[in-house]
Amino acid sequence: MMRWVRSVLFQLVFVLALAGIVVFAAMAPIVSDRSTTAGAGRRGGKSDTAPNVLVASARLADVPVYIEGVGTAKALNSVVVRPQVDGQLLKILFQEGQDVKRGDVLALIDPTTYQAQLDQAMAKKGQDMAQLENARRDLERYIRLAQTSAGTAQQADTQRSTVAQVEAQVKSDQAAIDNSKAILAYTKVTSPIDGKTGIRNVDEGNLVHASDAIGIVTITQVQPIAVVFNVPQQQLARVNSAKALGPVEVAALGNDGVSIIDTGVLQVVDNQVDQSTGTVKLKAELPNAGLKLWPGAFVSMRLLASTLLQVVVVPGSAVQRGPKGPFVYVVSDDKVNVRLVTLGLQDDAQAVVATGLAAGERVVTTGFGQLSDGAKVVAADVAVPVAPAVIAPASVPAPPSADPPARPRRDGGQGGNRNGGGKPRGQSGPSAAAPAASPPT
Repeated sequence: MMRWVRSVLFQLVFVLALAGIVVFAAMAPIVSDRSTTAGAGRRGGKSDTAPNVLVASARLADVPVYIEGVGTAKALNSVVVRPQVDGQLLKILFQEGQDVKRGDVLALIDPTTYQAQLDQAMAKKGQDMAQLENARRDLERYIRLAQTSAGTAQQADTQRSTVAQVEAQVKSDQAAIDNSKAILAYTKVTSPIDGKTGIRNVDEGNLVHASDAIGIVTITQVQPIAVVFNVPQQQLARVNSAKALGPVEVAALGNDGVSIIDTGVLQVVDNQVDQSTGTVKLKAELPNAGLKLWPGAFVSMRLLASTLLQVVVVPGSAVQRGPKGPFVYVVSDDKVNVRLVTLGLQDDAQAVVATGLAAGERVVTTGFGQLSDGAKVVAADVAVPVAPAVIAPASVPAPPSADPPARPRRDGGQGGNRNGGGKPRGQSGPSAAAPAASPPT
């Protein structure tokens, strides 16, 4: 029995040993490859492959500076057409939504009563004219009799007063006729302005009154059209300065916020700031030839405040920010160098560089992840479309000092310098799609 147990144990040990040898032989090449790779990594250190970056050239350009605001389109003139006399509405002579001209007849009110009043006034005048003619003949007779001493001067004077009295009565009759004619004319309801009719409020056959508040129809003038929009009070000085130099151009933007649907001229700057919102109202007038603006619609407006002449412009994505403020990576001889810059204005598309960069120098726009001062790169130039404008921030920053200190943000990071062209409140800055770059030291 003991011999049989020892034989079984011996066979079990032999099988386990054989299995261990097989497993070791299979794992040996993998361990060798890993060891070789690790050793190569330790011997070689960092990879010598230069990162690929996209670069663009700084350029000189005239950059218009715009101020944006949101407003509401309003009819240049809006009139509620109300009847001026009472009566039955006989006929409506316009179609809803029709374009009408000043003086076009819109509706007819029953004129029967008012025609009768006019005829009565004209008859009264005829009667008084006959009396006047008779009084004048009597006056001529009394004058001749007084000259021949056949009559008295008193009779002639009395007749003169009678003639004057009847003449005044005739004038009163003429005034009554003019009034009756005017009232009769009111039975034809005409358009007081050029414009577009809305939905009518009264149908044919109804009685209308001069005291009706609802009116027959509302006419709005939409060509040209007005737009009232708000801008921050910080921009008021800039707007007034532009207006003092001449007409200020404004543009209405489409739903995409980029395309221009109409352009016009600034007409009015409100005489006070709304203290509840900190904004000031502006009113512009636009031709609206294509009827793309409609009363009551919200409109994004853009006002040309000024134009920066021949300034250095780079894509907005090229500007990075570090502890010392804004900087760019300048590419020269396949190497990048960190260059601190001072920004003027900046938006999503481009940035105006006040100091620190010259026109023609190439700056990195994409591929910041592995960059550092003096690193080699493989640069590829990209064509950058000319951006139309730079949107003015709420306040214009002053030029910075030579080496400004960093200002911590509320989220704990490091923001741009206090005088640099950082992203203004309420306005988009450069694209954040690129990886974070190493700040200059």
